Amino acid sequence: MIVTRFAPSPTGLLHLGSAYSALVGWRRAREAGGRFLLRIEDIDPTRCRPEHEAAILEDLAWLGIDWDGEVRRQSDHLEEYRAALDRLAGKGLLYPCFCTRSDIEAEIARSGHAPHGPPNGPEGPAYPGICRAIPASEREARIAAGEPHALRLDMAQAVALAGPLDWRDEDKGIIRATPEAFGDVVLARKETPTSYHLSVTLDDALQGVNLVTRGMDLFEATHIHRLLQALFDLPVPLYAHHRLLTGPDGRRYAKRDRSLTIAALREAGHSPAKVRAMVGMG
Repeated sequence: MIVTRFAPSPTGLLHLGSAYSALVGWRRAREAGGRFLLRIEDIDPTRCRPEHEAAILEDLAWLGIDWDGEVRRQSDHLEEYRAALDRLAGKGLLYPCFCTRSDIEAEIARSGHAPHGPPNGPEGPAYPGICRAIPASEREARIAAGEPHALRLDMAQAVALAGPLDWRDEDKGIIRATPEAFGDVVLARKETPTSYHLSVTLDDALQGVNLVTRGMDLFEATHIHRLLQALFDLPVPLYAHHRLLTGPDGRRYAKRDRSLTIAALREAGHSPAKVRAMVGMG
């Protein structure tokens, strides 16, 4: 049975691009007699708002999108993510990073002139490993003193432990996973004991999602997710990365485009059928 999901972050109103993504996953599940799940990715306490979540659920229902089972809210499962981090720490795969953004930028600028400076990954220059070699005693003392820090994955050790990996994209076929291109990614911060990469990987497996439908902007992130699946011995779903909706200026729709929120389109008098037709899902 196909199981898909839609997992918005309640940091703003549902916009046309996200509505399209929801419709893609919902239609794939319904046409196959499968299940469509709704997950709220609300791990950022500074930006996520309950009123945005309520508005998203209302807009989805207005569009005719229904979901199976209860809504899973990631903020209700922080202890599960913390336990997963403990597993990685037990394997020696995490280290605390005390760098500020300016620290990282300065080191990248400095080492960028060197013959072997930090490589450019899919999300820009990879973290230059400033804190990777800090002695354990210094790490413990700085943490005990309350110094803000993030937890980074030691990518070289993780890749060595996992071995060669691949994943299958519905359109592109078998893709060799190259998570090392991202460098030592952040998996948690002091104020949030998880990250998008960690929580989405764990939740997809826990909820039995076997077809991940999402936008092409998340294609590269799949390399990281495939590595985490291997480290936690999780099943590997099929991935289907759909096109991104763009406006006349060529920019993809985003939450900044307030005139293209579903709420604004509803207020302007558009029907659900009209909005679905606008994204080619009539």
